[in-house]
Amino acid sequence: QVQLVESGGGLVQAGGSLRLSCAASGRTFRRYAMAWFRQAPGKEREFVAAISWADGSTYYSDSVKGRFTISKDNAKNPVYLKINSLKNEDTHVYACAEKKGPGATPRQADYDYWGQGTQVTVAS
Repeated sequence: QVQLVESGGGLVQAGGSLRLSCAASGRTFRRYAMAWFRQAPGKEREFVAAISWADGSTYYSDSVKGRFTISKDNAKNPVYLKINSLKNEDTHVYACAEKKGPGATPRQADYDYWGQGTQVTVAS
């Protein structure tokens, strides 16, 4: 089993930047792909970005493309999300997730392990 814990969220002014981290622990046979999702109160959770360990390929939602960057690192902190030019609509709880099979996909049902999320609040 894999446990994921996000960090790096907080209160930031519009136009600012944040870097979210995802710490992983527990047993895993092989890392295939991880992703970031976000959710606002009363709203449906939405896909943000995903990355594959096979070739490092990335996939972004149209709403964040150009401002968000997903990257992979090591086993302890496998995935990061860099957010630039923050907007009010970026105010969400951001969660990292991991799937047990290959492919950087945008469907939340494809992911098997989830963190509790870290709050990002953008002040205008």
